[in-house]
Amino acid sequence: MIGWLKGRVVDVRGPVVVLDVGGVGYQLTTVAGARRGESREFFVQTVLRTDALLLYGFDTVEERDLFELLNGTPGIGPSTALAALRTLSLEELRRALDEGDTKALSRVPGIGPKTASRIVLELRGRLVSPEQPSIPDSVLDALRGLGYSSAEIGDAVGGIEWPEDEAAALRLALARMAR
Repeated sequence: MIGWLKGRVVDVRGPVVVLDVGGVGYQLTTVAGARRGESREFFVQTVLRTDALLLYGFDTVEERDLFELLNGTPGIGPSTALAALRTLSLEELRRALDEGDTKALSRVPGIGPKTASRIVLELRGRLVSPEQPSIPDSVLDALRGLGYSSAEIGDAVGGIEWPEDEAAALRLALARMAR
């Protein structure tokens, strides 16, 4: 998997850029595009489809991580996830997801009220600020396996600092769910 690329932009077509990295041209779809001839670096998310291998380039790790979360939501594909990042700032997206603001999410092309509700249901409580450690995926999986819904998990465990030890994180999550 490709996680980061640095090179010179040799072609630009809207948000799609071709980045020359050591004589190899990588085509990336970006949030903001770039200018031909400039030196750029991108954090990359690789998406494998049955008919293509697609690369998406982001200026920051936070953008890439949010794209990955959105793209992993049922009914949201890469195009809609990119549209969300183009329409709303990272802070606006975080706030909308944390507060359940479906109106803000509905401003994104391709996201209607039902889809906005689904996104909030799936992602509420899963976003953290860059300096706050996130809940480990294994803990989320364990809670879902115990029958808790994404909404219940998000409401109970969102916004707290997680220990790095997964067993301790699971104990903390279970204690929060019991409240």
